[in-house]
Amino acid sequence: MALHVMDEANRCLQCKKPQCQKGCPIGTNIPEAIRLLKENKLNEAGWMLFENNPLTTVCSLVCNHEKQCEGHCVLGKKGAPVHFSVIENYISSTYANQMTKGPAPSNGMRVAIIGSGPAGITIAIILARYGYQVTIFEGKDKIGGVLRYGIPEFRLPKSVLDDIEYRHLELKGIKVRPNTTIGGAITIEDLFRDGYKAIFVGTGVWKPNSLKIKGESLGHVHFGINYLNNPDSYKLGNKVIVIGAGNAAMDVARTAIRKGSHDLTCYSITKKVAASEYEFSYAQLEGVKFEYNKKPVEIVDEGVIFRDVIEHEDGTFEEVEGSDTLHTADSVIISISQGPQSRLVNTTEGLKANARGLLAADERGFTSRPGIFASGDVVNGARTVVEAVAHSKVVAEAMHEYMQSLPKED
Repeated sequence: MALHVMDEANRCLQCKKPQCQKGCPIGTNIPEAIRLLKENKLNEAGWMLFENNPLTTVCSLVCNHEKQCEGHCVLGKKGAPVHFSVIENYISSTYANQMTKGPAPSNGMRVAIIGSGPAGITIAIILARYGYQVTIFEGKDKIGGVLRYGIPEFRLPKSVLDDIEYRHLELKGIKVRPNTTIGGAITIEDLFRDGYKAIFVGTGVWKPNSLKIKGESLGHVHFGINYLNNPDSYKLGNKVIVIGAGNAAMDVARTAIRKGSHDLTCYSITKKVAASEYEFSYAQLEGVKFEYNKKPVEIVDEGVIFRDVIEHEDGTFEEVEGSDTLHTADSVIISISQGPQSRLVNTTEGLKANARGLLAADERGFTSRPGIFASGDVVNGARTVVEAVAHSKVVAEAMHEYMQSLPKED
């Protein structure tokens, strides 16, 4: 591994205007990290990566590198780019073992973080560095949100998240209340009552989007986000249809293949899949089949009835009448993205959402209710991990400024 990493590092041209850094949504100083590594300053490189991106170990594994850092590398124009994902993973995972520093001195102010997905973890870590007493409220039994319950183990090992919980949360004095849903027994008002000066909402998008067609309630039909949450609880059978062709659908398909469903086909309404090239290629390699320009019109006990569509250059679709065909399957999984749950908005006075149910917040995370901030998928809809982290860094600074402007208590 180390030799391979150094081979990649030695290929870096150390460009004066690094396009790789421009392609990174969080602006990672890639040439500097590589330079430090080559000078045997691994700890300095690791410190720099974590300071810029608290979830650098995660992003090294799950980022869409071919469209971001590696996709912008000048070497990739005529050959293979520098695979910084491999370098970043080596630096960050090795340096992580050195991170044993305890919590910063307390500034006496409490902060509540609702949700422990990428946004919530990022906000918690940054505010803990400032000395805030941070408590994370997580609705499930473990931290991670979509990282743990929406990305398969083969793409993001749970041990990476467990390490983040230990080194970034426990050692920094951040408290976690698992199995605690805000908007139920505990409300936003209770948090303000108990002295939290600011509240961050990063509850993600866990409500599956439906097709709104007949048959979605049948017993052999499931939603992708629910399946990824706990795939071992499902008995899919051998022949499975996945409706959808984004990255989440690839995760569903590749997981189902690993769990014993050997005849699996993903159906896309477009001419090609929406997933990244890497995820698509892995799915093909593992035996997933694909059908294009197919629109589901009804789900029946035997499978799904699809209708052919013609996709025009302007992005519109024309249905081909008389083309309805039954495609048989033991199980059907619908994976066409997710939306937000509405409990928090419904139980919090003055907290506004848009027509899609996403929390209304400005670019710095301020919501319609003073003291409540939000970012991540619950504001922007399903996005990438690194985009959530990048935006949350801005929101964390806004929260810090807001709390420092509050009147001092006697």
